[in-house]
Amino acid sequence: MFVSYKVGILGMGTVGTGVAKILLDPVGRHFILGAVEIYRVGVRSLTRKREIDLDPSIYTDNLEAIVTDPNIDIVVELLGGIEPARSLILQAIAHGKHIVTANKAVLARHGDEIFTAAKAKGVYVMLEASVAGGIPIIQILKQALCANKITAVTGIINGTTNYILTRMSASPNESFEEILADAQALGYAEADPTADVDGYDAADKIAILASLAFGDRIKLEQIYREGIRHVTSTDVARAAELGFVIKLLAIARNYENKGLEIRVHPTLVPKDHPLASINGVTNAITVVGDPIGEVVFSGAGAGMGATASAVVADIINILSSVKANPQNLNQLMGCSHQHYATVNPISASTSQYYLRLLAFDQVGVIGDLGHCFGKHQVNLETILQKHHDQGLAEIIVVTKTVSELNLQAALTEIKTLSALHSVPSVLRLLF
Repeated sequence: MFVSYKVGILGMGTVGTGVAKILLDPVGRHFILGAVEIYRVGVRSLTRKREIDLDPSIYTDNLEAIVTDPNIDIVVELLGGIEPARSLILQAIAHGKHIVTANKAVLARHGDEIFTAAKAKGVYVMLEASVAGGIPIIQILKQALCANKITAVTGIINGTTNYILTRMSASPNESFEEILADAQALGYAEADPTADVDGYDAADKIAILASLAFGDRIKLEQIYREGIRHVTSTDVARAAELGFVIKLLAIARNYENKGLEIRVHPTLVPKDHPLASINGVTNAITVVGDPIGEVVFSGAGAGMGATASAVVADIINILSSVKANPQNLNQLMGCSHQHYATVNPISASTSQYYLRLLAFDQVGVIGDLGHCFGKHQVNLETILQKHHDQGLAEIIVVTKTVSELNLQAALTEIKTLSALHSVPSVLRLLF
C-alpha cells in the first residue's frame, strides 16, 4: 500500500525554495522522496512573488495552522530567529510532529526545552542544516564517530568572517569596512552583520557541536566570544611574516583533568595546518577523537544548495527510521542529553599569544617590556621591533604557552609604562 508523507514548511526564502526544488524533483535521489508531499507552506507574505512553482492554495500566513494540522507528519522550520520559531517548534512537538530545522540560534538558546519536549512526546528534532550546511557534521558526531571519545572540535564555521579575513590577506590595502560592504553586496553578509563579525553565529554553532561531541548541554553564556572587528590588515600582514594566517575559529576542547573549554575568537593558524588553506565562504571542521585521531571535514557552509541538501537529508532520515521502527526513536538520531556541562572561564585557559604594541621610539623599551613579561611568568618565543611613523616603534611579541591570568597581569603593568603608546592587538595562536 502506497504511503504518502506530508511535510509542512515554515518559510519559503532561499533555503525553503531549495528544499522545495529537491522535493519536487525526486528522480535519481533517495527513493523515499517519491512519497513526500509538500502539503502546506507557511509564509509571512502571501503576495510576494516566488520562484518555485507550487500550487498557490497550499500557502498560508497562518503559521500555527501548519504546526497543528493533523495531516502533517514533519514540520520544517526555516524562519530563522528566536520567535516565533521557538513557539512554533514547541507547538508542533506538542501535536506530535517531527521537526527539521536549520535554526542554530533557537537551538543554542532553547535546545533544552525543545529536546526535552521532543523526548517526552517521542518525536525527532533534526538539525543537520544548523551548522555548516554542506558538511554533515551533526550526523558525523552523532553516528559516524560515536565509537570515539571526542576530545576536540575546532572549526571555521562562519563563512562571512572567513571571506572577510581571506580578502584582508589577499588585498592588504582594502579596509575592513570596504571588504564588509562587498560581502554584503555579494550576499555573504547581512545588512546587520553583528551576528557574523562579532562571533555570535559561530558561538551558537559551537554550542551545538560541543553538546554533541561531549554529551552534555551547553549554556551559551559560558562560551567566550570575540569577533573580528579589531583585526587589521597590519595584523594579517604581521601574522603572514611569522608563518600564520588569521581565522575566526570556534574551539571546543575536553581536557580530562580540567573540564571543557569552549571559545570563539580570531586565531593565528600555522600555514601548514589544514584550516589555514580554507578560504572564502568555505567552512571546515577538525575533530580529534580516540581512537580515530584527527579528521578534517570541509565544504560549503551556507547557501541554498548546501543547506537544502542537509534539510532534505534529515527528512529522509526521519522517514526511513519511522518506516523501519514506528514505535521507538532511533537513539543515534535523537538527543538524550540531560545535564549541563561546566565550561571553564577564559581566565582559566592557557594559550600562545600574539601581541602588537606601539611604543615611543626610545632606548630601553624592549628591556622594560621583557622585565614586565618575565615578572609575570610570561615566557617569550619571539620579539621583533619594526619602525613606525611619527616617532613610534611597532613591537611584535609572540609568547610561549602561558596562562590567560599571567598574560593579563603582564599587560596591565605594561600599560603603565611611560614608553608605551598603546596595545592595538592581542590575539591567540592555535596550539
